[in-house]
Amino acid sequence: MQNQTRIIIENVSPQLDCGAYPIKRIVGQKVIVTADIFSDGHDVLQSCVKFKHENDKKWQEVRMVPTENDEWIAEFKVDKQGSYTYYVEGWVDYALNWQHGTERKIQDNQYVKSELLEGAEYVRAVQKMATDTENDYLNRVAYLFATESDYDAAIPEVTSPELKQIFTKYPVLFLENKSLELQVYVDRKKALFSTWYEFFPRSASEFDHKHGTFKDCERLLPRVEAMGFDTLYFPPIHPIGEVNRKGKNNATTAQFGDVGSPWGIGSQHGGHKSTHPELGTIDDFKSLVRKAKELGIEVAMDYALQAAPDHPYVKDFPQWFKWRPDGTVQYAENPPKKYQDIQPIYFESSDWKNLWKELLDVALFWIEECDIKIYRVDNPHTKPFYFWGWLISEIKKKHPDVLFLAEAFTRPKIMNELAKQGFTQSYTYFTWRDSKKELIDYVTELTTTEQKEFYRPNFWPNTPDINPFSLQGGSESVHLQKYFLAATLSSNIGIYGPVFELMVCTPMAPGKEEYLNSEKYEYFKWDWDKKNKITTVITRINAIRKEQISLQQTNNIVFCDTNNDQVMAYYKYDDDKLNETLMIVSLNSYNQSQAMVRMPLDYIGRQPIQVIDLITGNTYDWNKEWNYVELNPELPFHLFKIQK
Repeated sequence: MQNQTRIIIENVSPQLDCGAYPIKRIVGQKVIVTADIFSDGHDVLQSCVKFKHENDKKWQEVRMVPTENDEWIAEFKVDKQGSYTYYVEGWVDYALNWQHGTERKIQDNQYVKSELLEGAEYVRAVQKMATDTENDYLNRVAYLFATESDYDAAIPEVTSPELKQIFTKYPVLFLENKSLELQVYVDRKKALFSTWYEFFPRSASEFDHKHGTFKDCERLLPRVEAMGFDTLYFPPIHPIGEVNRKGKNNATTAQFGDVGSPWGIGSQHGGHKSTHPELGTIDDFKSLVRKAKELGIEVAMDYALQAAPDHPYVKDFPQWFKWRPDGTVQYAENPPKKYQDIQPIYFESSDWKNLWKELLDVALFWIEECDIKIYRVDNPHTKPFYFWGWLISEIKKKHPDVLFLAEAFTRPKIMNELAKQGFTQSYTYFTWRDSKKELIDYVTELTTTEQKEFYRPNFWPNTPDINPFSLQGGSESVHLQKYFLAATLSSNIGIYGPVFELMVCTPMAPGKEEYLNSEKYEYFKWDWDKKNKITTVITRINAIRKEQISLQQTNNIVFCDTNNDQVMAYYKYDDDKLNETLMIVSLNSYNQSQAMVRMPLDYIGRQPIQVIDLITGNTYDWNKEWNYVELNPELPFHLFKIQK
């Protein structure tokens, strides 16, 4: 038989899939909880949110307040990493209900002696929870309510704010109801705010026709730090397969000297727990990670679960691969792309438990051996969802600082599921969103729907796999515009360089979003010392992101009206409204753009306002709701700080 209660609790938010997955926050953020709470009749209700960290023994409580249409709201702050549990509790508050009803009778000049006797019982019920000072007051009130000769003195105490405060503080729960327990997973700040730079270590050499090393990468760390990047991501650093190795431009047959794709992992030199011998030793890699950390840079490794045909796994654990009746194995494919140099791991193997354990050991090896705390995961959508949920959970138990970026450009529900399974950040469709409407619609989806509770977008204008059509023309204005949009729309951003800042953009062929002479299949000698407008602007934007906390989050964004479809404007603010920024960007990379921009005064809450352009240093006083702006392709945006 169902437990007796009068309280209905519905539509508790936020929650994911009826509580199947935790929502996400970072340390210091708030969780705003709403629920529909009601009962039969007209009694006074109370409700609260109870929450606790996984390591706490006692629940904390914050009271909910009603808004409208039986909705209640409360918020609590998460101040530690790890998992929190929370739930909503509601009850009929008979003491407050008595006080409210008796007050209305007194206002109607009714004689309420019986009600006073009842009130004395409610007073005595809370005394065991009250402090000594409160009990001094409650003893006097109980005496007045129970003594007929003190009727006139008792009446004012019925409506006393002090009595109401004590009743509210110490509810006597009877026939209460509780929602299901829900989860919040709390990460460190970098989960929400990070600035990634990717380059190929083998292209780090100072000399022509020479393979780069980890020591060469150390030489480039000051450049990465000076440009304002805090995360340095390397494609796989493991030995590259020699069997079926790819040649330049993805040629099926490699020529002498071809270095192959880093994603074809494993050879006679080792597998996922080894480094490529031409890059250096594991000790060399440790040195690189340590020196990067000294500059405030974390090194992110590629976690790619696949094997070249000559990976040691293929010989030692053939059951981890799917073999055809003729003894051959199916290489990886993503039609029309073919990866003859890669054998996919067979996750449906009967030996799947040992397989999972080994793949976990690989991740833990680099975490514990080299202090790696960030993984960019290659093609996670081609492996079982529940494997990722298990693996990430196991790693977080021992190493809660470790973050995971999902490299999955696929169907929306699949990308969402990966985020729900525990991926900290996710690649997005931003790379292909170019028009004003596309950008606004996409960011609105990410920041106002259920996705805001679990999907942390990371905006990349380009990757080694994706040479988007918008960048193929080599327009400096477009490169500036795309970086600005990524860096100010999302708090997590990354670029593949130095290809991006040097505007290397020739496609493999017309209509193809791949690079000609792709660095995936060969190495280059780059001019790492070269500076241009793009490097200068990237450096300035990255510095501004570190200064303006409104840009260190994604969800608090309001798009502003403009009278020009080629001009976007949006306003961002931090949770406490201590910092406010306004971004205006032209999407016209060829001509000057003029527009009237409407200020979101309902959010800013004041007028006139003064804004300072953090790029140029110019200051403007805006006394009207609509204000004029002018943008040129040479610098197609304003980044304003709204002065207090």
